[in-house]
Amino acid sequence: MMKTKVAANVDEYLAALPLPQRALLNNIRKTIKAAAPAAEETISYQMPAYKYHGMLVYFAAFKNHCSLFPGGVSRLLATEPRLRAFATSKGTLQFTPEQPIPLTLVTKVVKMRVRENEEKWRVKQALKNNDAKQRTRSGS
Repeated sequence: MMKTKVAANVDEYLAALPLPQRALLNNIRKTIKAAAPAAEETISYQMPAYKYHGMLVYFAAFKNHCSLFPGGVSRLLATEPRLRAFATSKGTLQFTPEQPIPLTLVTKVVKMRVRENEEKWRVKQALKNNDAKQRTRSGS
């Protein structure tokens, strides 16, 4: 990553970036917040991150590119062919201010991650409720 000082919050993180990256990532930030208004914004692994029933996405600036970390990129590529235009690695989509990732795709990715996290949360809650009922029945 480009930064040497660890940012205390996303405003600090963005303020330390060169203008082209700052403008691009600020637009991505706004898009994430609009797509997941209940998400908590934080710094995690020295990057801006968004949590909602678990981690949703991260983003970061590097020397030669910016990245969006939605987790499970191969699954995203299978459902959204337009993402294939961007460099990828195991868990990241890479782009630059000169070839930015379309904000419509950021919205789609974030909303998909919200649905995934909500489903995992619902399953976890159902299991927790089921365990509580089992304990009540067994007198534990």
